[in-house]
Amino acid sequence: EACRPVLEALIRDNRVTADDVWTRARRQFEANRTGNARNTLGALPASQTPDAKALDLVISSPMGYLARQPGNWQTTRAGRELAALAIQRIAANDPRAAANELEKLQGRMQESERQWAWSQIGLQAAKKHYPEAVAWFAQAGSAPLSDEGYQWKVRAALRAHDWSMVLATISEMPPTLAAQPEWVYWLGRAYKAGGLTSEADALFEKIAGQANFYGNLADEELGRKIIVPPKAKAPTAEEQKAARDNPGIRRAMAFFRLDMRTEAVKEWNWSLRGMDDRELLAAADLARRNQIWDRAINTADRTKNEHDFTLRFLAPYGEQVRPAAQNQSLDDAWVYGLMRQESRFITGAKSNVGASGLMQLMPATAKWVAKKIGLKDYNHGRVNDTEVNVLLGTSYMRLVMENLDNHPVLTSAAYNAGPGRAKKWRGDQALEGAIYAETIPFNETRDYVKKVMSNSVYYSAIFTGRPDSLKARLGVVGARSADAPKDADLP
Repeated sequence: EACRPVLEALIRDNRVTADDVWTRARRQFEANRTGNARNTLGALPASQTPDAKALDLVISSPMGYLARQPGNWQTTRAGRELAALAIQRIAANDPRAAANELEKLQGRMQESERQWAWSQIGLQAAKKHYPEAVAWFAQAGSAPLSDEGYQWKVRAALRAHDWSMVLATISEMPPTLAAQPEWVYWLGRAYKAGGLTSEADALFEKIAGQANFYGNLADEELGRKIIVPPKAKAPTAEEQKAARDNPGIRRAMAFFRLDMRTEAVKEWNWSLRGMDDRELLAAADLARRNQIWDRAINTADRTKNEHDFTLRFLAPYGEQVRPAAQNQSLDDAWVYGLMRQESRFITGAKSNVGASGLMQLMPATAKWVAKKIGLKDYNHGRVNDTEVNVLLGTSYMRLVMENLDNHPVLTSAAYNAGPGRAKKWRGDQALEGAIYAETIPFNETRDYVKKVMSNSVYYSAIFTGRPDSLKARLGVVGARSADAPKDADLP
């Protein structure tokens, strides 16, 4: 809404062209903001504005619109643009049907309209992991893409192992997008695949050392082991006192004692502004000593030069978690990595969709697991009990693993988005675990899996005192199989 007065002023000054209007409307259709697109198209001169009923039909029944459009639709820009927008709407549900329709229409469309329509088919096909996505993006030619379009074009190329397309697409990205760690890493991989080792290593160096998924992978590409940084010296008595006496932190602690978590977290975060590494470590240590695990982790995460990864990667509830993981033959570093991402070890955590406890169990899932393992007298009121929650969560992890090739990447994806989706996202051929993770179509799950797997590397290094390998943990995700799961009703 804040953009509208600016846009209206530009229109009054005749500084907005028809090209600008149609470009904006296309982007709004891509983002499924068709109501905004309708308002945008109102900025066109009256003689160029598409018919309102026709636009409504494009939005509500795009296939019906194409079947009913007038025979001379291609003679006006509005007619051609509406046809392209209808193709986009069809592609959102069925890229193959959209490709069939565009094959019939493209001869009567101008190049920019035709290429944009193909780019939308390619985008939607890439999200659905259709193998045709690469070819459809190729038909889009030089059509300008949205940020999402560029990213999914790369992801389609990764699944097809088309490194030349990966290189070309990232090279065409807007600079701010191309500078993100994932695209720096994949551009480096594309250079490496082409034998340009020095160029690849220069890119890996840009992100190496970062304590995240792609920083870890870059380190390994450079032959470096993933290690825990040297531990900063413990806060002194003076630094501890300064943290305790900080007025904002004192207010936050009072809110925590009153179980007013929302207010406490706001007060705590506000108080961290401007703190240096020593002050942050003292505050994180104070939170740890008071068992406010999430604030300890998030505060320690902010340090720039001095670090304490035992605070960043806290491992509370060891008496419950370690035996439960062992009983299920699960790697405790991975269990902690997942739990850290799920709840930050807040026992009473509850998501906006109803997941509860340390391992964020949905009511139906918890009930199913309890029945599966024969947990007597279970009711959902017990789900936030630490021992029960960990028992159910680790049991579910084991059951999911047994259905998904005992693969931690697939299981992590399934824990967040469901086993059916995790299976569906596999390829027709085996994929690197990193490529599987990068091409997960749900933004939340994609980010979740990367963080869980990177977390597990650091927990392993802390627990064992030895470096660990993210690449080894990611492994290879096997091709999808038509075999039925052992537990067809697995939630």
